[in-house]
Amino acid sequence: MKEKRFVGFYNPSVILTYCGLACAFVSMYLAWNAEGYNFRWSIFFLMLAGLCDMFDGTVARRVKRTEQEKKFGIQLDSLCDIVCFGITPATIAYMIYDGASLRIFGLVSGFILTLCGLIRLAYFNVTEEERQAQTNERRDYYQGMPITASAIGVPVAYIVGSLLALLFNENMVLPVFFSAFMLFVSFLYIFNFPVRKPHKKGMIIMIVSCLALFAGVLLV
Repeated sequence: MKEKRFVGFYNPSVILTYCGLACAFVSMYLAWNAEGYNFRWSIFFLMLAGLCDMFDGTVARRVKRTEQEKKFGIQLDSLCDIVCFGITPATIAYMIYDGASLRIFGLVSGFILTLCGLIRLAYFNVTEEERQAQTNERRDYYQGMPITASAIGVPVAYIVGSLLALLFNENMVLPVFFSAFMLFVSFLYIFNFPVRKPHKKGMIIMIVSCLALFAGVLLV
């Protein structure tokens, strides 16, 4: 192995992954410092992390990489995913409870979300390594909901929970609904059903959906 001054790789695709990780840390910081139930900007940076993840694979395919760089990219992507789309939503789920005595529900739902995401990513790494050893074709379907769906699931839970809180005139509706939704998403991470992987049209639809969702987050 060629000696390097610094370990790791730093091509454009992994730098985009590093940017997504930075967005996740900003999101967690904003969640910890949110007042009341105002998590709008925390959710915004979580969605930015999702956009970074969406495009790092596209960038990777346009960059000449060695086999070692490809394997590094797979491992790095999964490690960043658990932080961006497991621990970050878990932090929001915990902090969204305004009363400290009730945060145990946010803690439990956040832990289960992170655990299921971790199981899914570890399983994906094993199966993807085996698949790439057999074929160079791109994957058309995911097995279960990809953990990056948190970038869409979190704003959906926030919008619906906020609207229900207004409807019932009860602030605790939002955190309770948020926790319940995160538990539902956790189940989808480990339930084995086919989810079509988005390509060009799908990515455009997802970008438009993210913009619409963030507009909804700002309005509620």
